[in-house]
Amino acid sequence: MHDHKHKSSETLNGSSTVVLLGNPNVGKSVIFGLLTGKYVDVSNYPGTTVEISKGIMPFSGNDNEVLIDSPGINSLIPMSEDERITRDILFDKAHRGVIQVIDAKNLRRGLFITLQLAEAGIPIILVLNIYDEATERGIYIDRKKLGDILGIKIIPMVATERMGLPELKRYIHNFQKPSIPINFNEKIENAIREISYLLPDTKISKRGVSLMLLSGDETLITKLKMLLPDLYLNRIKSIKEENQKNFNDPLSYVIQKERLVTVEKIYNQCVKSEGGVAALFRTKIGNLSMHPLWGIPILLSVLYFMYKFVGEFGAGEVVDFMEETIFGKYINPWITALIDMALPIQIVREAIVGEYGIITMGLTYSISIVLPIVSFFFIFFGILEDSGYLPRLTVMSNKLFKKIGLSGKAVLPMVLGLGCDTMATFTVRILETRKERIIATMLLALGIPCSAQLGVVMGMLGGISERALIVVIFTVLIQLIIVGYLSSKIIPGRSSDFFMELPPIRIPKLSNILRKTYYRVKWFLKEAVPLFIIGTFILFASDKVGLLRLIERVTSPVVTGILGLPDKATWAFIVGFLRRDYGAAGLFYLQKNNQLDLIQTTIGVAVMILFVPCLANFLVIIKEQGWKWAMIIVSFIFSYAIFVGWILNLFLHRIRIL
Repeated sequence: MHDHKHKSSETLNGSSTVVLLGNPNVGKSVIFGLLTGKYVDVSNYPGTTVEISKGIMPFSGNDNEVLIDSPGINSLIPMSEDERITRDILFDKAHRGVIQVIDAKNLRRGLFITLQLAEAGIPIILVLNIYDEATERGIYIDRKKLGDILGIKIIPMVATERMGLPELKRYIHNFQKPSIPINFNEKIENAIREISYLLPDTKISKRGVSLMLLSGDETLITKLKMLLPDLYLNRIKSIKEENQKNFNDPLSYVIQKERLVTVEKIYNQCVKSEGGVAALFRTKIGNLSMHPLWGIPILLSVLYFMYKFVGEFGAGEVVDFMEETIFGKYINPWITALIDMALPIQIVREAIVGEYGIITMGLTYSISIVLPIVSFFFIFFGILEDSGYLPRLTVMSNKLFKKIGLSGKAVLPMVLGLGCDTMATFTVRILETRKERIIATMLLALGIPCSAQLGVVMGMLGGISERALIVVIFTVLIQLIIVGYLSSKIIPGRSSDFFMELPPIRIPKLSNILRKTYYRVKWFLKEAVPLFIIGTFILFASDKVGLLRLIERVTSPVVTGILGLPDKATWAFIVGFLRRDYGAAGLFYLQKNNQLDLIQTTIGVAVMILFVPCLANFLVIIKEQGWKWAMIIVSFIFSYAIFVGWILNLFLHRIRIL
């Protein structure tokens, strides 16, 4: 196994590379997995937070053949960080070719990129994926005619069923430069020739680079500054400005319009469409899920099933079995006995298997409690993702999220936060601006309860008072809206424009969901479990030096005086910083022993949800946003949660609604 891993990491730096490229939601990740298998390395693209997957293609006959899975794009003219990175992947290094993946149902959209790849002089193989759904919808593509027009190899695929995979592997060396005849307006062609004369040789053809510059790609100017003198760059700028005077519309629009005319001609020559009953039905369901009225009961139904599957089954029965039986009866007693025999030094034993032991607390809770919950959440999330529902949820929620400085895309980490806030904080990377990532991180830490905490809260309030549960939910939601709105006004920066590609509603494939879940669970074990172990050790050290007792003495007046809770509730908030559900469980214990009345329970639960994030989440915030923003976020949340608890305490004692 060691040799295999060594070989894998070594060959990922090889010189022969192929790029997997396409629009969002066309099945690139599935094809990447089929072509690379287990030979995968995931790392951030240099200077960014965007992750790029690279993998060896063991069947290609070349040990150095590396496949790069580029971020999904809609154009080679960057409008987002993802698109800029894909452009840079093509610009910075020569590749043997590009495998362009197109959703066969949306051929026009894919051909628009094919046209740009042709202008850039990049050899490609064209994969028409999700071919079964195109056929089902009555879309018939003449692949031979399309291949003749483009001058490249066309391969139909249904990646989730592995259909077309043998053919793709067989023709993996058959890259050809597309020969699409497109002549722009004579004035634009003259500008292309003038700019091409000034350009240095790069990995993209001079014609392709000229068109990018004429289309207003400012990020490309930055790259060319390292290759060209200022005199040439100023001349290029002048050519563009002079050319713009010939047109009323922006040059980028004129160029795009002429490309679309060419795409339409190709499409009309190669595609015939007829209606399909099943497709029309799925389209109807998809439209209802975005409807301002009917979309709400559909969303509530989805959340209900998620709670039953993740909250009750995953966080209830499976966690109980793992915690009480697997770890409680077998693993922990066996390891404790072994450590007691092997390590005579008491403090070392306590650090490993004591009350705050790395194994008995850190590993036990991360594996027996959190892992089952996030695994079931990943399965459910995969179903929502593959069914095409999640993008529709982002469309439906976009108007609301715009009010708090976010786009509809932010609903994805928020929903994910109901599984695990720590893991959801990683996913705010999908948001395009720094401002949006900071706001989303703050809202996740402030008021999105993880499924473990949510389960305890529902157990506490659901059984004794529905009114109390409604008060808590209303309080938390109002704070999310207030803080989000104020943050959007105070935090500097801009919000991104909302653009979301809507895939069709489809029945998810079990094998695909399980494959995604496997890789996400693997990621969780690698990224999150070490944070739990670090957090547990910090708690152990704090206990030994008396820091925990000091914190308890300092914070006790706040808990009893401002929040009106009993002195023993202080401990619940302290351990809540280690893990949110520990704190909720502490309150649950006090309530069961009649040490909290209904008003105190309601205040305690509301503040616990709004309280500082757990230690693992705090460490991830530091990793993603830096120390400065992490301290600002946590300091604000701590103060704000106490303030809301104080207001709620005054309100509930004045107005007896419970």
